[in-house]
Amino acid sequence: MSIYLDHNATSPLRDDARARWLEVHETLRGNPSSVHAGGRAARAILDNAREQVAAALGAHEEELVFTSGGTESNNLALMGSRPKCLATLGTEHSSVLEPARALARDGAELRLIDVDRTGLPDPASLARALPGCDLVSIGVANNETGATPDLEALRADFEALAPSATLHTDAVQALGRMPIAFDAWGVSLASFSAHKVGGPPGVGVLWKRRGTRLNALFHGGGQEGELRPGTEDAAGIAAAATAIESAVREQEAFVRRTEAGTRALWSELADAIPGVELIGPALDARRLPNTLCVRLPHADGRMLVTRLDLAGVEASAGSACASGSLEPSHVLRAMGYDDDAARAGLRLSLGRTTSRDECKRAAAVLKNLFVASRAT
Repeated sequence: MSIYLDHNATSPLRDDARARWLEVHETLRGNPSSVHAGGRAARAILDNAREQVAAALGAHEEELVFTSGGTESNNLALMGSRPKCLATLGTEHSSVLEPARALARDGAELRLIDVDRTGLPDPASLARALPGCDLVSIGVANNETGATPDLEALRADFEALAPSATLHTDAVQALGRMPIAFDAWGVSLASFSAHKVGGPPGVGVLWKRRGTRLNALFHGGGQEGELRPGTEDAAGIAAAATAIESAVREQEAFVRRTEAGTRALWSELADAIPGVELIGPALDARRLPNTLCVRLPHADGRMLVTRLDLAGVEASAGSACASGSLEPSHVLRAMGYDDDAARAGLRLSLGRTTSRDECKRAAAVLKNLFVASRAT
């Protein structure tokens, strides 16, 4: 059986989320916007799901907008803010960088904040970029390297340098892996995606602090506070709420388990493969507990992923959204790696189902591949 180490791309559907989806799907007959009994039943399901997610995130129910995923949540947050000046990290996910570039093509000023070799914001670049910006987007957890900028520590910089700016964070990779702390971070917008924590694909959440102004990207009905028109997927949202609730409840156990697995995996790789490089922060609080990004000497990440797959280990060379691209990782390039090095990154991301034995076996497979490549 293959070893799955790509949980940052998607995590397998949870049993409780699957059961909830089937339960709702098999009984639901009404549109949540209809006023008859079937519609009211569907609306009650949505209301209950919103209550579950709000409780899990420490939010108010009216602050939640259900979307189709993290990409839509990020697009709605950035493009819906209609900024005149936007600052963001060069290491952000493409669903942040691409709408940011689209805004720039429409006349907004885009300022990319530099990062250091570990992927964390460079203080001098931050100080240059923030003044005058009315929107700042800094993800609290990077999907490729696992780097976790300390938004709480940066809050003083935001308040001093861009006191009127709306702050957004892409928290898709943070959910269930680190505490969600809107007030401590000082943000007004935050994006989430259910399938990263064992929910169904196609359901996301945008948290919008009360009083934050946002414009809809689509137009139609008045669903989701008139920000996301269209008939809601009640079954999918109910399953997503179940998964989010479970992920937050199990967060401490998840952190302990994956942190131990990640450390063990890195130790095995460091002992077995001379010259292997850890990309991103050290294995400490500056990195997600489940994420390991490494570079093997003289290896191409995408070719390595293919060889790993044939050997029974499923991993990624960076973001799954860019897996078909031949371009170097934009994340690693922003961190100062040259093109060849940026093509060599390998992401190994653990999940709730990953065992210590699987980590040892994966390390052995990588060692064998490295030895075989050196022999040819």
